[in-house]
Amino acid sequence: MRILGIDPGLRHTGWGVIEQAGSRLTHIAHGVIRIDPGLALAARLGGIHAAISELAAAYRPGYGGVEETIVNANPRSALKLGQARGAAMAALHGQGLEVLEFSPRTIKLAVVGTGGADKTQVAFMVARLLPKAGKMASDASDALACAICTAHHAVSLKRGAA
Repeated sequence: MRILGIDPGLRHTGWGVIEQAGSRLTHIAHGVIRIDPGLALAARLGGIHAAISELAAAYRPGYGGVEETIVNANPRSALKLGQARGAAMAALHGQGLEVLEFSPRTIKLAVVGTGGADKTQVAFMVARLLPKAGKMASDASDALACAICTAHHAVSLKRGAA
């Protein structure tokens, strides 16, 4: 089973592809979609949608995992980030993927073992779980963490359907 994890953002959207065979996870690819912040919001969202659609078409995953938006002190930023998330989810769905959503806390719990882990701890565990991934930007690391979390939950969903 192949999984595409997404860490959405208007300027930088991290992505990571892993493959799961039983309990074994293998790194396939990762990167960051960089969107020009000078573009209009609609163009930025369109760029995210197009890039994720291309990634899904190229890597042909069965599942997509997307990190949920945290509503923080700045509701305007949270709303814009939610729009980026929506563009990513629409792209994954448009490519026929089953899309799962996870809170940052759930992702951290799946990868590190505690929901209160910081970015450094998440990046360290992603590197340990996927040693072939090498050095990466934090957005890509977060996306791979989301893919790992998706792998854990997708197995549970498959067992429940059996």
